[in-house]
Amino acid sequence: MAFLLRQVARTGIQRNLILMRHASASTSANPELSVQVSESCMKRLREICVDGSFLRVTVEGGGCSGFQYKFDLDKQLNEDDRQFGEDQAKVVIDNISLEYCSGATVDYHSELIRAGFRMVANPLAEQGCSCGSSFSIKL
Repeated sequence: MAFLLRQVARTGIQRNLILMRHASASTSANPELSVQVSESCMKRLREICVDGSFLRVTVEGGGCSGFQYKFDLDKQLNEDDRQFGEDQAKVVIDNISLEYCSGATVDYHSELIRAGFRMVANPLAEQGCSCGSSFSIKL
């Protein structure tokens, strides 16, 4: 039984590595990947990005469901970055992260107990946790 479980786990890990390599290789060949930026997100970015900074969105391994979104203010553009929005309300995502969130919308949500940026309607996400920042990829 333990041998069978190890084989299943090994197969899953190998499949994830192949998918990650495929995503890295296909990004430069697929320039139409994009995200939408909501009006509430652009409004908030106009308020806080007065010094030339922008919102950087990255997708990292981790979180409850396997992947998580990370939102930071940044001023440094990298060679593999894609820009969305407008000059005063810019969202920047690197090519590899864009493979995991293309088709989604970057939004700013404010409610009584918290406010922050979030990714909504990601067509590549299968499920997420209640925190809203963690998700798993559709295979």
